[in-house]
Amino acid sequence: MTTYNLADLFESVVDVIPERLALIAGDVRLSYAELEVRANRLANHLLSLGLGVGDHVGIYAYNRAEWIETMWACFKIRAIPVNINYRYVEEELGYIFDNADLKALVFERRFSPLISGITKDLPLLQHFILIDDGSGIDGSDLSATSYENAMAAGSALRDFGPRTGDDIYMLYTGGTTGMPKGAMWRHEDLFFAALQGGNPAGDAVSSPEQLAEVTASNTPFSTLCPVPMMHGGGQWYCMIYQLSGNTFVLYTDPHFDAGKALQIIEQEHIVSIIIVGDAMARPLAEAIATGEHDTSSLFVIGSGGAILSKTVKDELKSLLPSAIIYDSFGASETGSGGAVMDFDGEAQGPRFTLSPNLAIVDEQLRPIAPGSETVGRLARCGHIPLGYYKDEKKTAETFPTDADGTRWVIPGDHGRVLEDGTVELLGRGSVSINSGGEKIFPEEVEAALKGHPAVFDAGVIGLPDPRFGQQVVAMVKPRDGEQPRLEDVVAYCRTRIAGYKCPKVLFLVDNIPRTPISKPDYRKLKTLAESLMEQQGS
Repeated sequence: MTTYNLADLFESVVDVIPERLALIAGDVRLSYAELEVRANRLANHLLSLGLGVGDHVGIYAYNRAEWIETMWACFKIRAIPVNINYRYVEEELGYIFDNADLKALVFERRFSPLISGITKDLPLLQHFILIDDGSGIDGSDLSATSYENAMAAGSALRDFGPRTGDDIYMLYTGGTTGMPKGAMWRHEDLFFAALQGGNPAGDAVSSPEQLAEVTASNTPFSTLCPVPMMHGGGQWYCMIYQLSGNTFVLYTDPHFDAGKALQIIEQEHIVSIIIVGDAMARPLAEAIATGEHDTSSLFVIGSGGAILSKTVKDELKSLLPSAIIYDSFGASETGSGGAVMDFDGEAQGPRFTLSPNLAIVDEQLRPIAPGSETVGRLARCGHIPLGYYKDEKKTAETFPTDADGTRWVIPGDHGRVLEDGTVELLGRGSVSINSGGEKIFPEEVEAALKGHPAVFDAGVIGLPDPRFGQQVVAMVKPRDGEQPRLEDVVAYCRTRIAGYKCPKVLFLVDNIPRTPISKPDYRKLKTLAESLMEQQGS
């Protein structure tokens, strides 16, 4: 029986190109054979702990080689790697550790204090593997095994038994509500929906065996990925490029520095770079404009997770006239959705050509014909997730079945189909804020704000930001006699939510507009915020 399992596919690639360079991550350089051996060693150590099919292993680290080694190790033993957002504070970590039913955690030493604060309430979490990050922070109370000791203890042999395309890959995502949820994919569905079917330069492979043939005949190239591995984009790009036999260059600094990225592009002769919207593209363009680095190898700049603005895209085109600058879109629940069709001429904005099995559908889940003025919802059928982990209600809402029995995933994006069949995306139907590729949900920020002793009520919306796409703007009704300041409110919020979710702008108002059923009226809030921003700028 034909089966597409991620570990099987990776091993088939290793066998035909063992000496080809697979990974560069900081000072680490690993061939495919070397990456395979390290993944095998960690996989065998995890097996020795009693972990195996369907067990959840958290990965809590910045971008580094160990992230990728752990991911492949989990797939090899049919365990499920779980991405942990390194920006989370203790309360958020406690939620996701518990919701994900973690049995083991691979983590950087720097995060030991946060982990120690929540483990007492997590009886399932029994195994800890510590990556030494040079921070010197004491993590002895977790009784963790050193990552390198775990490597040394594990066998380098590949002997893991049969796997199937039904093995589970899970990606934790904000989805369309504020609490993270685990989108559960079959390996085979993820391979075709998100990983370009093993052949990013052409048609999807028609059999698992063909992947090795295509890989062996490919001329390899290098791609630079500053996107966090904790997000789906980072993981998917890694798998796409390594399953096609290319060199995946992982940007390992905690914060994106365009100058450092250009140094890597020059040193490693990078052919393509994957970024997230203007938050990375704008400083990258500014750094290229200095002319201090050789970018002659760079042929492709792709953005995922946030749309490039017309201004920045045109600037990149003028600086790199021979390069392809493109936007791609997708979601944790849909995989790769499509790409912007403006390679020739002026940047047009969020107009995409859809991948197969995607459509804009109406309320009855019927695809909307091109040229209609009807606004519908982006939907995908075919290779889609099984649903959300431990959330039957949200699974039923997001994965409906139409009258003909076709099952769709509808993550919440709205759009219309233009005459030429391309799609104009209009944004999320929800009120989520996209700042630098991160989803931020107003309700979560509002809840944090309302805990401040000087705040009586609060409303949060997103307004345009030249670098990050959107910024978090808070309107606060103070308690009598109080005048809360932005810096005090942000300091408080940082103890409740991740820093990137905290307000960048704060306005004190007399009342928060609400709907008849007492929910914040986000349309009125946006109008109010725009007016206040205009007054502030005058």
